[in-house]
Amino acid sequence: MGSEYGVLVVDKPTGCTSHDVVGRARRARGIRRIGHAGTLDPDASGVLVLGMGPATRLLGYLSGADKDYLTTIVLGSSTTTDDAAGDVLTRSDASGVGIADVVAAAAALTGDILQRPSAVSAVKVSGRRAYDRVRAGEDVVLEPRAVSVERFEVLALAPADDAGLVSLEARVTCSAGTYVRALARDLGQALGVGGHVARLRRLRSGAFVEEEAVPLEGMGEAPLITPAEAARRSLAWREVSREDADRIRHGLRLPWPGEPAAGDAAIALVCGDDLAALARESGGRAHYLAVFPAADTVA
Repeated sequence: MGSEYGVLVVDKPTGCTSHDVVGRARRARGIRRIGHAGTLDPDASGVLVLGMGPATRLLGYLSGADKDYLTTIVLGSSTTTDDAAGDVLTRSDASGVGIADVVAAAAALTGDILQRPSAVSAVKVSGRRAYDRVRAGEDVVLEPRAVSVERFEVLALAPADDAGLVSLEARVTCSAGTYVRALARDLGQALGVGGHVARLRRLRSGAFVEEEAVPLEGMGEAPLITPAEAARRSLAWREVSREDADRIRHGLRLPWPGEPAAGDAAIALVCGDDLAALARESGGRAHYLAVFPAADTVA
């Protein structure tokens, strides 16, 4: 299994869940230990990062990175799910909405904001997913949460049909945990016409981009990104010697390598093409959050 230890960037199509992609990857690669970082809705497409073998331990540190999306938002129609899969709640004539209005409303949703997630989302309420509670007939209203929207750029605005619906193309850069569906809903509410996401594609998840993403059919043969490369791309890192990497793997706490670490973020300790550990500095020594095997020992 040495070759099945690393990170794979997949281009998830619409019509399947992120878990479905993991299942297909397990069959394509012939291993069970595969996970994903950052769920994509079934109707969304684009970059989905998979971790294989011991690299699954990295995923929690990759999923918190910011994301880029390309989205089509329909103005003039709100839905129960804030996307095209839901039942229509309201219909309005949005033909009088001008691009200056949309740009101003989008600007108000940029920066550090409080956002109420869509009721049909994976947020847990008392231990159960919100979408499970909604499907069971419960009325779910989620608490707003702090998110960051770096960019909500209006690319194009055009009539979507003859009934007053308007189609908006936009590019969004946002923090992990931001719901583009909720941005569409709030944009439509701010404009007084309602809105929902008609199409959503993730262009980037942290350091991983759509240009390197492989289709489902190519998952079996695609080369993996090594854990060391994935960590160097995504995290601050320190180089350690082969001897120190071996000591780390034997559980020995080493003096902190190099300059003192700023903040409390995880730091990758790498040795050439190998990832030894993720660590934080504690009292001048390395406190290990996760330890990784050498690639040539994974079988």
